[in-house]
Amino acid sequence: MTHIAIFASGSGTNAKAIIRHFRDHPSIKVGLIVTNNPEAGVIKIAHSNKIISAIISKAFLNDEKRMDQLLRTQTIDFIVLAGFLQYVPEFLLEKFPRRIINIHPALLPQHGGKGMFGRKVHEAVIANKESKTGITIHYVNGQYDAGEVIMQRKISVKSGDTSESLAARVLSLEHRWYPKIIEKLCTERPLAM
Repeated sequence: MTHIAIFASGSGTNAKAIIRHFRDHPSIKVGLIVTNNPEAGVIKIAHSNKIISAIISKAFLNDEKRMDQLLRTQTIDFIVLAGFLQYVPEFLLEKFPRRIINIHPALLPQHGGKGMFGRKVHEAVIANKESKTGITIHYVNGQYDAGEVIMQRKISVKSGDTSESLAARVLSLEHRWYPKIIEKLCTERPLAM
């Protein structure tokens, strides 16, 4: 069984889609939700799905011993970032090589980097008069939104789009594709720690 940890900071809509996708999966299970935000909606999603959640501080995230203990206790093999607004420390990247992925609501390398998340991304797409936007699923490395691209999916930017309408269409792409790519990555190769 491959155990996934979802790291999220917000409402948790991607976490919800991932949990739903793997609810009855024979070999993949969401075993842990990690958040840095005690007000995050993802905590309620974890509780309603009987998944252990951990609210961590920045200091905890950067404490190798404590993070290792948290992840080992739940036998985590794979980490999925779903709107997690903290920098992933180097020791986690070393312990989970090519086993930490992120989703970004734009076509990287455009509109990525520190501070580019949520509505800011969609506002930038509209301000730059882009004809296309979409999602990028990528491996996490030591720089914001700069890891190797696993997959991109595009949609057209409509002439009357607002950041809200664009965000809704991009989010539906995220919910459709992120669970599928996670499943593909978790079943294609061994993930032993």
